[in-house]
Amino acid sequence: MKRILILGAGKSASHIISYLLKKSETFDWKITVGDLDQQLAQKKINGHQNGTAVQFDVTNAEHREKYISEVDIVASLLPFIFHSIVAKDCLKFGKHLVTASYVDKESMAMNEAFEKAGLLFMGEIGLDPGIDHLATMKMLDTLKSKGGDINAVYSFAGALIHPDHDTNPWNYKFTWAPMNVVKAGQGVSQYLYNFKPKYIPYNRVFNTAEDREIGNLGSFEVYPNRDSVKYIEKYDLESDGIGTFLRGTLRKKGYCKAWNSFVKLGWTDGTYKINVEGATYNDFVAQFLPTEFIQNNDDLKSALAEFLELEINDEIMDKLTWLGIFNNQAIGLTEASPAEILCKLLAEKWKLEPGDKDMIVMLHEVDYIINDEKRRLSATLINMGEDEENTAISKLVGLPAGMMVKLIATEKVGLTGVRIPIMPEVYNPILDELKEYGVGFEETDSLLPVNA
Repeated sequence: MKRILILGAGKSASHIISYLLKKSETFDWKITVGDLDQQLAQKKINGHQNGTAVQFDVTNAEHREKYISEVDIVASLLPFIFHSIVAKDCLKFGKHLVTASYVDKESMAMNEAFEKAGLLFMGEIGLDPGIDHLATMKMLDTLKSKGGDINAVYSFAGALIHPDHDTNPWNYKFTWAPMNVVKAGQGVSQYLYNFKPKYIPYNRVFNTAEDREIGNLGSFEVYPNRDSVKYIEKYDLESDGIGTFLRGTLRKKGYCKAWNSFVKLGWTDGTYKINVEGATYNDFVAQFLPTEFIQNNDDLKSALAEFLELEINDEIMDKLTWLGIFNNQAIGLTEASPAEILCKLLAEKWKLEPGDKDMIVMLHEVDYIINDEKRRLSATLINMGEDEENTAISKLVGLPAGMMVKLIATEKVGLTGVRIPIMPEVYNPILDELKEYGVGFEETDSLLPVNA
């Protein structure tokens, strides 16, 4: 009998909990769900005979030692900053670890220790990162096995709103952590283009979006993720002389330039706090506009339009007006960073309404040469959520992580060390099983122009 500990019972954990509880009936597993809110964990277990809910505080060493020492496998859906803490206790007590978050440098530094202990720390096995790795690596390995010469890889993903519930001019609603959206793109984004490194500083990230048409969903745009380059070696492409490699985030067309207004204003900065007690959003706008723009215009809206170098009737100004930033509405905070103020405003305007559904869109493109032909293999995934609780993002984060736990628990993999899911013994069974849950890719292979 295997014992499995799931850490975190929030929205992103719903499907891994239900998946592993269902599988426990076949494999005689015992599932413990730990969360700071024990009642939430109890609700997610929903009375299942193989489930136990406990209060778990990841900052409490006694909690970590007690619950981690009692199980065989730990699956962490906690915020990524806590994974290295959990990993150290997994090493201490000899437990395998599965997470859906990016593997950071601190976690990667434990690779040798996990290998020596004969343990696996599988990270980046969620949605993005996760399913993107699985699908892209399968495409690459398949093309290489046929003699294809890989020369470009593009991988894009977006957590968006279902077209039927796309009811605001931004074509966006929060389907996951709002502050992560506010801070998206910060730092320097880097990728490879035509064999040369490209660096895009944060102040230009949202001005460099590329267009994509995806099925019958219409026009999208993509902006680059922070560091695409680190995956070239991980995907075993370095020796192939890959010319272009770009990973990015998908948004509906028009979003990026509008979002850049917040970047230019400085509203996405979370490094300092300001006193906004009794202030309105009007005040917030005025505080971040240079004085001359306010003096040169009759109203705040015109001043902001001039600062952003937009016409007063520009679509971007319409988006900003819809948010209510020109209304005399109280912010309702005492002291907060600009990013926190922006996050509060957007959380009110971009929240999921009762009955709203989300949508996950993924697009992977691999350009390759075979038999002197230049071709592109494209794989598209579109998955819709059921409602505001049973979201597509929860499903596509939780299922791959749960399936990875199953592979370990049933001894189908013998991997050790700190890994990401790029090997056939992981991507083949998980991609196959995902199809059983309605999660699959549509592939097309097309001939590209000689000069493309």
